[in-house]
Amino acid sequence: MRLITEAEVAATLDPDSAVAALRAAFAQHGRGQAQVLARHRATTHHEGAALAISAMGAILGTDGELPAVLGTKVYSARNGKYNFLVSLFSADTGAALATLEANEFTRLRTAAASAVAADLLALPDVKTLAVFGAGIQGQAHAEALVRVRRFERILVCARSGGEAFAADLQASLGLPVQAVDAVTAASEGDIIVTATRSATPLFDGALVKPGAFVAAVGSSTASARELDDALLARAALIAVEWHTAAQQEAGDLVQAGPGVISERVVELGELLVSPRPRGTQDIVVYKSVGIGLEDVALARLVAHRLGAC
Repeated sequence: MRLITEAEVAATLDPDSAVAALRAAFAQHGRGQAQVLARHRATTHHEGAALAISAMGAILGTDGELPAVLGTKVYSARNGKYNFLVSLFSADTGAALATLEANEFTRLRTAAASAVAADLLALPDVKTLAVFGAGIQGQAHAEALVRVRRFERILVCARSGGEAFAADLQASLGLPVQAVDAVTAASEGDIIVTATRSATPLFDGALVKPGAFVAAVGSSTASARELDDALLARAALIAVEWHTAAQQEAGDLVQAGPGVISERVVELGELLVSPRPRGTQDIVVYKSVGIGLEDVALARLVAHRLGAC
């Protein structure tokens, strides 16, 4: 069994390959050829520190040169600071293949999955990307989404650090980036990303323009939400990674009022396999909580490129 370090992951995995790998993995899931292990958590306190251990995973079938694998992601949290590992096993022999330090592709995988959803579900002629949040995921999403759509400008809304974040993003992406308030970001974004730690909705959903695509990625607990019922009620389609995870962890959906969601929630894999017509005035929401399918797919790609599977 091989130990693959963070440096090896960073040197091996690029954003375009990450998007392609996740598109293939979600499509495999949509065809019923992949299985997902739900996230499980245990929490406690130790010497004044809040501790948690979490695990999730997936089983992926053969995909071209990539072998069938079983994988688990395990990660610790201490006072909100995380460390991630992914272990891969051969589906042919059951043997352990590799364990990967996974902080880098945990950063990449959420944004890469959103890029898969946006490429499938956002209108082709979008001009403005609006990002709520000035953290790691806000940056990762801007970097990923410019690879699937051509934006003319990016708007950033953050409770703190927005101006500096906007300047850094403009320098790295070569696009005009402006720090704005929530009303401006929500009303002018053709694609809106919410990547915050907020426990309550960030803006009035009535502000969102017809035809917008909204990716909500900030929370993965039932007690927190970034989107309100007004936006969810207006959405023609709500895409999720996996119904089971969304029902347990997507606070935006779990906290929605009676009748708000209806029958409009569809898995991303199903949409990749059987695309649905999308009207130019339709609002589409993608709600992500992060599932083990994403981690195992990227771990398999890295391990294969390094000769471990």
